[in-house]
Amino acid sequence: MRSVRTLLLGIAALVGLWIGWGAYVTRTTERVPSETLETFDDIEIRRYPRTVRAETTAPDAATAFRRLFRYISGDNTRSEDMAMTAPVTVRGTSIPMTAPVRTGSDGDDVTMAFSLPRAYTAETAPEPTDPDVRLVVDPPRTVAVRRFSWYATDERVDRERTRLLEGLSRRAIERRDEPTLLQYNDPWTPPFMRTNEVEVELEAVSESARH
Repeated sequence: MRSVRTLLLGIAALVGLWIGWGAYVTRTTERVPSETLETFDDIEIRRYPRTVRAETTAPDAATAFRRLFRYISGDNTRSEDMAMTAPVTVRGTSIPMTAPVRTGSDGDDVTMAFSLPRAYTAETAPEPTDPDVRLVVDPPRTVAVRRFSWYATDERVDRERTRLLEGLSRRAIERRDEPTLLQYNDPWTPPFMRTNEVEVELEAVSESARH
């Protein structure tokens, strides 16, 4: 009986540590800044400012991630460590990694990018020493997002993408590209504490379309 109780206490302690880790990472990870313009039908219209990213194209996501992680860990001209920011942006492939990543398909390759902390500009960000890593500047952009929790399985992502596009269609809001997946947590965050979003960049949103 005592061994069962000890086992249960041990499991409870591990669950507590798991939840605590998830809360700590969520609280301390810097997010790319944004402004909420409007919400409707569980959809948020959001504006992002100009953003600096470190980007690479590689044969697979794991190789791309390692290159970019080395860059923010000091593989740059100033040997400077930089914090990671959220969210992870996924285009065309699934990557079980930590924030922040943007990925996209380029033929059979994967293009991935880390958003740099807001303190950096294109002029102040350290240059990569790896020739396969480059700095890219995203102009300000307006997006629509729909949030959901738990693990971002293909089924959940497809369902939320459909709901996002249907909501925009009802408002006659036009999009510029295909929806992407945003993930805000590292792989060890408990599923019930995870935050995911589907996002799509928008054309100019008129006042008549928004109401």
